[in-house]
Amino acid sequence: MGPGRHCAGRAGAGAAGQVNELPCSAAAERNKHAIFEVLRQMLPAQGRALEIASGPGQHVACFAAGLPQWTWQPTDYQASVLPTITTRVTQQGLANVQTPLQLDVTATQWFATEEPVPCFNLIFCANMLHVSPWPTCAGLMQGSARHLALGAMLITYGPYLEDTVATASSNLEFDLSLRALNPTWGIRRRAEVEMEATKAGLCLSARHAMPANNLLLVWRLASDLD
Repeated sequence: MGPGRHCAGRAGAGAAGQVNELPCSAAAERNKHAIFEVLRQMLPAQGRALEIASGPGQHVACFAAGLPQWTWQPTDYQASVLPTITTRVTQQGLANVQTPLQLDVTATQWFATEEPVPCFNLIFCANMLHVSPWPTCAGLMQGSARHLALGAMLITYGPYLEDTVATASSNLEFDLSLRALNPTWGIRRRAEVEMEATKAGLCLSARHAMPANNLLLVWRLASDLD
């Protein structure tokens, strides 16, 4: 999730009758329904999904509620956000969301137990690449290639720079603000992301223009497209 884009949600009353605030991302709150509509049209009735960089868990909660026949595994690099995901899932009574896990996409092994290697019908990652160092792109692509089932897809969502499409002024300003916060951050060039995907054995199979100058990109194993 992008920096400085947080809101507070109600997490229920405490012992003293006060309402506790559950952290959330304003960006995820705005885009979760638009993303879900694309997912709903692309995905089969049931499957197993892995979410990378779940943040406060708004995406996984929305998708799990709308696709109850899917099993969802949320993860995040920051262990501190995992309790928030658990609370949100519990509040909404979602039985198809597994216990959130800490996951570093740059690790050569994503899961403590990889025998047999866990496989997913969908790997979903939103708003991570531009707020993390560039090596996370290679890590995401390589790890996804290891854990995608046959016929499965990796879906990434967020802003991208495209050589053949004029960049919106808001995205240019956003890119500058990101780099000012952290020089290793910034909106990624789609062609460079594709190069990392190709190295990992993935191909871009679909591009969906989304609200607020974002893109939803669908990646598949190159072997599935032969």
